[in-house]
Amino acid sequence: LRDVAEVRLGHAVRLGGVTRDGTGEVMQGIAVMLRGGNSRQIISAVKEKVGVINRLLPDGVTITSFYDRIELVTRALDTVERALLEGAVVVVLVLYLFLRNLRGALVVALTLPLATLTTFLIMQRVGLSANLMSLGGLAISLGMIVDAAIVQVENIERHLSEDSKEHASFAAVSDRLPLVLRAVLEVRRPSLFGELIIALTFVPLLALQGIEGKMFIPLALTVVIVLLSSLALSMTVIPVLAVLLMRPRSREGEGHALVTGRRLYRQLLETAIRRTPVVVTAAAMVLVGGIALIPLIGREFVPIMDEGSIVVNLVRLPSIGLTESLKISGQVERVLLELPDVRSVVTRTGANELGTDPMGMELSDMYVLLKPESEWKARSKREIEQLIRQRLGQVPGIVFGLSQPIAMRVDELVSGVRSQVAVKLFGDDLDVLRVKAEEIARVLRQVKGISDLRVEQVSGLYYLKLDVDRSKVARHGINVANLTEVIEAVGAGIRAGEVFEGQRRFPIVVRFPDDRRNDIESIKALWVTAQDGARIPLRELADIQIVEGPAQISREQASRRVVIEANVVGRDLVGAVEEARAAVAAQMQLPPGYYVTWGGQFENQQRAMARLAIVVPVVIGLIFLLLYLTFRNVRQAVLILLAIPFAMVGGFVALLIGGLYLSVPASVGFIALFGVAVLNGVVKIAYINQLRQQGLPLDEAVMTGMVRRLRPILMTAMVAALGLTPLLLASGPGSEIQRPLATVVIGGLVSSTLLTLIVMPVLYRWIEERVEKKGRSVARS
Repeated sequence: LRDVAEVRLGHAVRLGGVTRDGTGEVMQGIAVMLRGGNSRQIISAVKEKVGVINRLLPDGVTITSFYDRIELVTRALDTVERALLEGAVVVVLVLYLFLRNLRGALVVALTLPLATLTTFLIMQRVGLSANLMSLGGLAISLGMIVDAAIVQVENIERHLSEDSKEHASFAAVSDRLPLVLRAVLEVRRPSLFGELIIALTFVPLLALQGIEGKMFIPLALTVVIVLLSSLALSMTVIPVLAVLLMRPRSREGEGHALVTGRRLYRQLLETAIRRTPVVVTAAAMVLVGGIALIPLIGREFVPIMDEGSIVVNLVRLPSIGLTESLKISGQVERVLLELPDVRSVVTRTGANELGTDPMGMELSDMYVLLKPESEWKARSKREIEQLIRQRLGQVPGIVFGLSQPIAMRVDELVSGVRSQVAVKLFGDDLDVLRVKAEEIARVLRQVKGISDLRVEQVSGLYYLKLDVDRSKVARHGINVANLTEVIEAVGAGIRAGEVFEGQRRFPIVVRFPDDRRNDIESIKALWVTAQDGARIPLRELADIQIVEGPAQISREQASRRVVIEANVVGRDLVGAVEEARAAVAAQMQLPPGYYVTWGGQFENQQRAMARLAIVVPVVIGLIFLLLYLTFRNVRQAVLILLAIPFAMVGGFVALLIGGLYLSVPASVGFIALFGVAVLNGVVKIAYINQLRQQGLPLDEAVMTGMVRRLRPILMTAMVAALGLTPLLLASGPGSEIQRPLATVVIGGLVSSTLLTLIVMPVLYRWIEERVEKKGRSVARS
């Protein structure tokens, strides 16, 4: 064989490569976790095995990790765990400041660790892991956990303190037991239904689908578990602790601030009742103003979580070879390393040998690893991204888009693209698709906020085209298969046999010399052997030429399509897409049979909001049903339900002030807010009804009930709001998802509490007064 061919050890055709820091190629390996595994445990085990392997490798060869997901997981969990602990401390402080009673505050505060431990036990039992979302569910539940205990303990303390002359008679547990039991039963029904309302508002969230379901179902399950646990504790453990720990004290122990607050509140409420028409008109104007705010709030799917790293998707011409592609990767790496905040750059170009992530050699995923945030010269990650865009814009021959490692994979798995927005153009003719796609891209460039715009490359790949002259082939008695065998030897090679080495097999491949494979004249000069032994040059049998053809043909829903990808920077996703849709509809005219759909995160947002449009009415319906079962009175159930629109007004205002968008987390915050806002109204109205049943006139029952329940209302609202403040102020990974939820709940609690304290008693008195008058007129007739 040595006389007719070069025989040597070769390698499989390379389809990709990995480079690092502009210094050349490296080897890359990926540890893939099986579904259901614990990432922290698995990554720790992988690191341990890597350490063992490194001790066995030759000098100068080491395995080091360049992207470690456990770093992000640890930082995200640290963020929510810190917020959880800080929130618990804030809750305990608020309890003590309001109760001014260390024993009472201790009874309520014990609900937090007991309910949390019970929740962890149940989570372990049902297989729910302690992740970012489930721990976030615990964090937003801090105030809700102690709501029932607050109402009970406050009522117990009030009963113990009503007669300061009988302190001595309550020294024994047996003396306090009847009074504590009476105080607990007095508020048991409204607090029980209030807690159930809050828990049940989260149940419809289990109907969420897609990525939003994966994210928020663990949160909803955790909230339901912890609220039901706290409800069970409030019916069993809290009354026992109150009997054992709480003691009577004088009314002076309540503090001057509380006494003054009750007096001022009574005066304010009396003024509001006298001016009922003014209060009702002002409340209606607030609701109208809240509705007017809705168009001013931007919308998005889920806030982008800062993963601490950046991925640059590089695209080159489809006809580029691997060597040139790797050369450009190294050039881009060196450009990015000039930025002071970049620690390392690793680029994966093309596909690996396993075929787990197929990409062409013109495509690269470039992992830009940043230094610790404390060492940044830039003021924010967004500024670093802008610097990267500026630097890459100066590199010729590439198109790029920016993302993050996990976000890129999630976008690709969910919608098939690696960007936030995907404009999918469907049709039959590839040339028409290509032209119209470029026209759409020109329209999108005019839309504010559109960045990293890329058009899917469907042309630009060069082919070796053979037009076989069938008459000549037939005249020489040659089969077309003989021609294709020759061309196959020019390309990938022909498998001619196998070589065995122990248990391993190696193919024998016959290939055209590498230095002549790109020479079309050498290919034309190849001989094809006829059946009679004659040898005819390939140029005599076929017209051979290099032509440009499609780089790829993508199909979806049984139709060809081209995707225009883009990210949205500096504005809300839905607003940018709606403006882009309007511009495309106004400026583009597609041929018959061609149409456009909008995908990516926008598609996810539309699906999630459509599902929430069903979930929210179901939640409100459940709340109304429970309210009716509590009061057996439609008008009072509707009155308490008014807390929901007032709470939403506060949530909208908070989003505007915070510069946040209406997203799936914010919508979940509104759902959580519904139950919390209704709870205070339930406690108020139930106590006023109880006083009226005891014989108090309507006006006196309203005034007395509202003043006596001032402290528990303020306590439950402030505990829930201030307990969420650490989540609102957190800045680590994961805080971006929790912040809209906390913002909505805090803002909504402020507005709904004002409704509960002012508007609700005014409306209650106004409605019930007319009911009484109507009843008296019917009785006289």
